[in-house]
Amino acid sequence: MRTQSCHGRVTAALVGCTALVLSVTGTASAQPQVQSQTQAQSQTQAQSHSASRDLGRQVLGVNDGWGSYGTGTTGGSAADAAHVYTVTTWAEFKAALAAGGTAPKIIKVKGVIDAVAEGCDAFAAPGYDFDAYLAKYAPQTWGLDTDLSAEPDDSPEGLRRTSQANQDKAIKANIPANTTIVGIGRNAGFKGVSLQIKAVDNVIIRNLAFESPIDCFPQWDPTDGAKGNWNSEYDTAVVYGSTHVWMDHNTFTDGTHPDSAAPTYFGMLYQQHDGELDIVRGSDYVTASWNVFTEHDKTILIGNSDSESTAAGDRGHLKVTFHHNQFSNLVERAPRVRFGQVDSYNNHFVGNDSYAYSFGIGKESQLVAQHNAFTLPEGVSAAKALKRWNVSPVTADDNYVNGKLTDLIAVHNAEIPGEVLQSGAGWTPTLRTKVDPARAVPRIVDCGAGAGRLG
Repeated sequence: MRTQSCHGRVTAALVGCTALVLSVTGTASAQPQVQSQTQAQSQTQAQSHSASRDLGRQVLGVNDGWGSYGTGTTGGSAADAAHVYTVTTWAEFKAALAAGGTAPKIIKVKGVIDAVAEGCDAFAAPGYDFDAYLAKYAPQTWGLDTDLSAEPDDSPEGLRRTSQANQDKAIKANIPANTTIVGIGRNAGFKGVSLQIKAVDNVIIRNLAFESPIDCFPQWDPTDGAKGNWNSEYDTAVVYGSTHVWMDHNTFTDGTHPDSAAPTYFGMLYQQHDGELDIVRGSDYVTASWNVFTEHDKTILIGNSDSESTAAGDRGHLKVTFHHNQFSNLVERAPRVRFGQVDSYNNHFVGNDSYAYSFGIGKESQLVAQHNAFTLPEGVSAAKALKRWNVSPVTADDNYVNGKLTDLIAVHNAEIPGEVLQSGAGWTPTLRTKVDPARAVPRIVDCGAGAGRLG
């Protein structure tokens, strides 16, 4: 079988990658869905032609996933010249975010911006000592019955809390409404940054490589599970109570700090990563297209809790589309879904020996997973593609595993009879552009997805 490398990855029988890359860079004007198809096509062509050379002016296309619903997602495309910024440092980026309020703005990122260039020691509270922390809370002395929430401020845990608060303030960036953030060229991105898209509307993030932030000060929780566990903060990007968000042609990775290189303390992995992309707290109308999510554990969470207190705000929301993304060498959550109507089509899932599952079927979820491709290593069963966390129906049609049409629900139910899945999510996605044949998805996605693919 002939192979060819695309975007640093090898897939089978890849041809015509240059043409494919060119074909996926076009975008269109996102208009309300009441317009006619002829009107939409005319506006799309005009907008694409005028904006094709400026990523900051490009907007989400008509019918391109849930992000195109209603008013669509235009980000800062209407920004005047005074609200277009080019940034090369973390300070410049945060200043650009703060300037101009919610007026449309375009922020162009050049090069890699590192929010933790000075290292973790820069955030440590005076007196904080990790060895003292380990000595104080070792299970053989502290036990596994009491958490650390009551520890005073001058204790090792209190000093850890202060240190973590220092990092929190330093690495988080709040993204205002009506904003487009784009990488310029092939080598633009962020390291150690947590983007907060909170309680806003109309945000576009494109063509950026993100190295996941590490939590410099994870917390030990003796009561988490039978053996205790390390818990970390900081998603690479979180969409929290926000609407109309488009994440496109980005790369999310653990980069120089993979979990495989992390040490263990108290017999548990010293986990310093949280999610790559979380969509929570009643967020709505999100499209994630042509991204690469790679080398991570808990990747994407949609709906962060089963509790009734959060369910009240999540029911009827969390409408998200994933298409033409590559999910490679992940452990789980691609995505894990609660409550939302999530449409996942034309994605390529590449597993390894650590693969746990791709789609997590959570409380009251309505997941549609169609026309996807899975490339799994020998010995990893297709039954693992779906994971039932709660009894919720799922639609899973026309998916291919290692080039073979596979009924993911039937395989799952046959091999894992204790977690039977029900077929039929109860809705039919209509907000889709071109749907590619599932068998062609590995070739198309691996050649076109990720940062550095746009102008």
